[in-house]
Amino acid sequence: MKLNHITGLLSELAPPSLQESYDNAGLIVGDSNMLVTGILVSLDATESVVDEAISKNCNLIVAHHPIVFKGLKKINGKNYVERTVIKAIKNDIAIYAIHTNLDNVLEGGVNQKIGQKLGLDQTEILAKKTGTVLKLAVYVPNEHLQLVQSAMFNSGAGHIGDYDECSFVSEGIGSFRGGANAKPFVGEPGERHLEPETKLEVVIPKHLQDKVINAMLEAHPYEEVAFDLHPLENKSLHVGAGLIGTLKQPLNPQDFLAFVKNQLQATVVRFTDTDKKEISRVAVCGGSGSFLINVAKAAGADAYVTGDVKYHEFFDGENELMICDVGHFESEQFTIELLRDFLSEKIPNFAILFTETDTNPVNYFY
Repeated sequence: MKLNHITGLLSELAPPSLQESYDNAGLIVGDSNMLVTGILVSLDATESVVDEAISKNCNLIVAHHPIVFKGLKKINGKNYVERTVIKAIKNDIAIYAIHTNLDNVLEGGVNQKIGQKLGLDQTEILAKKTGTVLKLAVYVPNEHLQLVQSAMFNSGAGHIGDYDECSFVSEGIGSFRGGANAKPFVGEPGERHLEPETKLEVVIPKHLQDKVINAMLEAHPYEEVAFDLHPLENKSLHVGAGLIGTLKQPLNPQDFLAFVKNQLQATVVRFTDTDKKEISRVAVCGGSGSFLINVAKAAGADAYVTGDVKYHEFFDGENELMICDVGHFESEQFTIELLRDFLSEKIPNFAILFTETDTNPVNYFY
């Protein structure tokens, strides 16, 4: 099986276009046309993980964190990043990272997995993203409306929340005159032609723009197709940072801390006090999530579970929000399980292995 087939599946789960601007998700090392013998799934791609991949005959590492965040001007092995890249290249090991793009999707994403571990119900994106959808308007001859409409719907256009095949149509008269070399579908070259047309408008996810446009052009009868694209600032229900939901049963703060520690297999939980007697509404964000503390508070969360909270940021809880820092690795460790399960479902009867290497660089003395 070729690498580009596997990366294509991962791109469907979490489109690379949804990654944050500072991120470096995607194929870090490797030839997209290489044949993959086995996949090792890990949170990080380190030297020891590459060694494990070699020993297990896996020539693809799918990691959550990119081993390369910034541009490498020299690769001479002076640090663990360069040594990992060198070892991977020498041994024909491909490395693919699926990072903030996987954080930013609701279905099958990092935060949904944390929510499942905590048994949260009625979950939704905590900080919904804007700028992820476009409006596409195209002018179609009336009798071809359904053909073009179906082609666009089938390629991913027309989804709004829990509804699909959403569109708006309005009828009018289009005019055009073909040049000497034109081969118009209707009318004659050199003569102005008036044609009853329908203006078809749909919303499309930004990352599906090319796919939808290509499907539209394929189905459209005109030699030259007139269409418009407009960016929209609508908040997406399926793309954004963090997640918020409700516990199946409210817990008092102490029991909630014990529950979080157990469910997320955390060594320790750093937390703030709260004036609330019960914890019911819970927000989560895998990795470094302190940027969402005030968002979680404004959303009515009783507790916020994340990692990498700094000292002064704990004050932002103000006894209204119990901030629970379980650690970066601990909050994201189940991403490995998520990716393995996804790939196993998409590629049955293929070697997809769960790493046995503990890549958490943080140890605890207590």
